[in-house]
Amino acid sequence: MYRIEGMDCADCARKLEKRVGALATVRIASVNYGAAKMTVIHDGTAGEAVMQTVKQAGYTAIADNGTLPGTYGEQPFWKRNKKAVPTAVSGAVFLVAWLLASTKVAPESVVTLLYVAAMVIGGFRIARTGIYGLKSGTIGMDLLMTVAAIGAGCIGQWEEGAAVVVLFSLGETLEAYTMDRTRRSIRGLMDLSPKEALVRRQGSEMKLPTGQIEVGDILLVKPGEKIAMDGMVIQGTSSVNQAPITGESVPVLKETGSEAFAGTINGEGALEIRVTRRVEDNTLSRIIRMVEDAQAQKAPSQRFIDAFAKYYTPAVLLIALGIAVIPALALGQPFGPWFYRALMMLVVSCPCALVISTPVSIVSAIGNAARHGVLIKGGAYLERLGAVEAIAFDKTGTLTAGVPEVTECIPLGGRTAEEVLTIAGGIEARSGHPVGEAIVRKAKQEGVPLADIADFAAVPGRGAKAQVGGSLFFIGSPRWFVQELGISLESLQGELERLESQGNTVMVLGTAKEPWAVFAASDELRPNSRTALEQLRAAGIRQAVMLTGDNRGTAEATASKLGGIAYRAELLPQDKVTAVRELMHEHGHVAMVGDGVNDAPALATATVGIAMGAAGTDTALETADVALMADDLSKLAYTVQLSRRALRIIKQNIAFSLLVKAVFLALIFFGASTLWLAVLADTGSSLIVIANGMRLLRIKP
Repeated sequence: MYRIEGMDCADCARKLEKRVGALATVRIASVNYGAAKMTVIHDGTAGEAVMQTVKQAGYTAIADNGTLPGTYGEQPFWKRNKKAVPTAVSGAVFLVAWLLASTKVAPESVVTLLYVAAMVIGGFRIARTGIYGLKSGTIGMDLLMTVAAIGAGCIGQWEEGAAVVVLFSLGETLEAYTMDRTRRSIRGLMDLSPKEALVRRQGSEMKLPTGQIEVGDILLVKPGEKIAMDGMVIQGTSSVNQAPITGESVPVLKETGSEAFAGTINGEGALEIRVTRRVEDNTLSRIIRMVEDAQAQKAPSQRFIDAFAKYYTPAVLLIALGIAVIPALALGQPFGPWFYRALMMLVVSCPCALVISTPVSIVSAIGNAARHGVLIKGGAYLERLGAVEAIAFDKTGTLTAGVPEVTECIPLGGRTAEEVLTIAGGIEARSGHPVGEAIVRKAKQEGVPLADIADFAAVPGRGAKAQVGGSLFFIGSPRWFVQELGISLESLQGELERLESQGNTVMVLGTAKEPWAVFAASDELRPNSRTALEQLRAAGIRQAVMLTGDNRGTAEATASKLGGIAYRAELLPQDKVTAVRELMHEHGHVAMVGDGVNDAPALATATVGIAMGAAGTDTALETADVALMADDLSKLAYTVQLSRRALRIIKQNIAFSLLVKAVFLALIFFGASTLWLAVLADTGSSLIVIANGMRLLRIKP
């Protein structure tokens, strides 16, 4: 892994990737333009050759071991970017030459010499990069500008040639500066985690760099300090500001057993935290890595433009050659004017603005989302989310808090509450189901011991079963007992309907012969669920649907509390997949919001899968297309609006880039343009496109 200093254009990234990939000892080279990173797979001996090849291309490669060197990014831009100084000097020389020419205080030969000096100083790097690209089999913008500048000199237009070089070099430097600012929006996340921390190891306290802290070490975090590593709180109580990681606006209480994340800020209490992940594997590092990888994932529009530019640039070169030569050879026209027009066409047709129109928007949007606790896995998902018309929600843990409590325990057949709680609690202690956990909590609150069980088996979407005291017991939905186990619940029908109509999730405990007890549990809505749904409607989402495995009565009661949201009840995991497919058939693009584990099939089926509360869940972080780092549905409307704004800006940038080219090609055709004006149009359109894309950095939830 290398970080590349000075990379400012997608065209340059492609050329560098091709040149490094051509090295004999390199198997694969991949350049991430958005993050200015390069991944190289080689035989172990290519390190020096890779660094040298990058240097020849005009950039600096810094080996990346997972954390940035301390000096990285600390130098001012003009020192880090090799274009800045030559551009400034070239511009100054050009300005002096132009003033001397305007005031006629110096002979023409001196003015011409200064114009040539400006061309050489500013154009040397441009020409070298263009020839470098030609050697690797690519024709890029640098080569087009080199041909235009030399061509202007050949016909005595030294002022025009110098203007081409100065304006193009200035444009590239400004592009580099703006892209550097965009990338720093992500690199700023790296500064969230302190470089060292106070650690207790083998009874001794010491300050250690985070790279030397091991799993199992104890962090000592004072009030107001940043937490340096992921870990588990083993002592102390404090509120922690998790906004840098999850985007949560309210500090979260941390006590013994709570999970803490690197980069978060401790509040008023002191904490002792046992480290659970090394620095390169902690949540913050993974977020940064995933965001940079996401910025490398090309959106469909970007893939199309890249493919278009691959053939467009050589075609432009051939057409310009035809314009310069054919009128003079075939039509007897004077060579000079047509050659000048060909040079102008070369400059105007340069696809800089078009090529950069999409990536700058993608990088800005993904970076903005990450800083507000939303991880979007790539440009493709950003575009898809912007086109979503309907959203399906899992109920438990998504729209509701996911922490149900037992509201009623009804023993049957003369049995006691303690007897049925013992058995139900023993089975559910293994299940991990939210309602099962509520039964276990109820048993512990009542001081009831949990039964010893054997042969436990979870039955997805239905319940669980286990051997207790030599008998096989089942606990799960009433529908499972009636439809698959063949146990009649007719005598309980009235009681089941009453509990379900009150919005409870109902579980039955029983054997293969008869029911033993009925449990009812209720799960409260998240405080912001209803507001989040209203925000989504305002953002243009046409339909929101709740998908749940709960009974129809519970689903109806929950949907009513949510403002009458559409719902589908009594769904098994495969039924949720079917429901998502039906929504896609009806609405086209559909997002599915769930916990990233139980709803994995439905999340994978949807146009975009969105996982809730991913900060502490490895599976959700890895599998979802979009991950909300906190259990905060209010970020969903912001993410949809950001995606739609990004889509609009991408379309605006592409349309503007093409319009500028069309207008100036028409001006050239009618003889109303000049070479330096053509360069100004090309450079100006690139900068406008970048500035438009960077507006996405300012959008807030």
